[in-house]
Amino acid sequence: MNNKKQVIVIGGPTAVGKTAAAIQLAKHLGTEIISADSRQCYKELKIGVARPSDEELQEVPHYFIASHSIQETVTAATFEAYALEKVSLLFQKYDTVVMVGGTGLYIKAFCEGLDRIPEIPSGIREEIIQKYETEGLGWLQRQVEQEDPAFYAVGEILNPHRLTRALEVVRATGRSVLEFRKGKKAQRSFEIRKIALELPKEVLRRHIDHRVDAMIAMGLVEEVRELLPYKHLNALKTVGYKEIFDYLDGICTLEEAVSAIKTNTRHYAKRQMTWFRKDPEFEWMSAEGFSTQFISKNVD
Repeated sequence: MNNKKQVIVIGGPTAVGKTAAAIQLAKHLGTEIISADSRQCYKELKIGVARPSDEELQEVPHYFIASHSIQETVTAATFEAYALEKVSLLFQKYDTVVMVGGTGLYIKAFCEGLDRIPEIPSGIREEIIQKYETEGLGWLQRQVEQEDPAFYAVGEILNPHRLTRALEVVRATGRSVLEFRKGKKAQRSFEIRKIALELPKEVLRRHIDHRVDAMIAMGLVEEVRELLPYKHLNALKTVGYKEIFDYLDGICTLEEAVSAIKTNTRHYAKRQMTWFRKDPEFEWMSAEGFSTQFISKNVD
């Protein structure tokens, strides 16, 4: 470590153990944590987004956790502004701040800034929204897969807001929305070090299955039931909620819903791995050996 202010980013797929690693590192450094998770920021969502427990939040202060409402529009730009302001305040007390999360676009926005996308004609947006409202998520996914396969391969394909954005951009410009994220990087006044955690495929799969079973035991069905009036909101078009909504609507059994959550979570983890692997600045290490691989060698 040198004397320059630094943010250590811990990324990786869901259920790999990012929260525990970040808390361990932050406690070792005597600093605080900024979450980079596009769902844990919603105060109405807890069990289904694997929000850190109350005990974990008491161990180390976290920011961008339960900070917004599902009725607010939260984007990568929202996170960039929030995190830059927060890290500036934290640097008044600490030389190093920890950032942790699996939302690659939020981390990219914080580290590099966001590129400006051309304004989309309202007619294109309205046509897509109207078609989505009548044809559903499946239609939206198929269109994006056909018209912007690059985004489909790594994007949040269960999130209609992200899919709609990708589709309107490609239809308006003829270019993938990802191309507008490759411009000149913003210059930050602090250093950034990126760490990505990984586990063997079968180990990660077991972690995911165990986490989903634990969510059900903790009351995920009851949490989702209370959110039924808001099921149309973008914040709830996400793994863990969509499947339980289907169960509550009588579309499937609870067993089928749980199985679908596990399958969709594995698919999401794979897309996260693809995203982080595309960034050569990430240093990869085993989640099981984080303490000896990173903390003892780089912090002491």
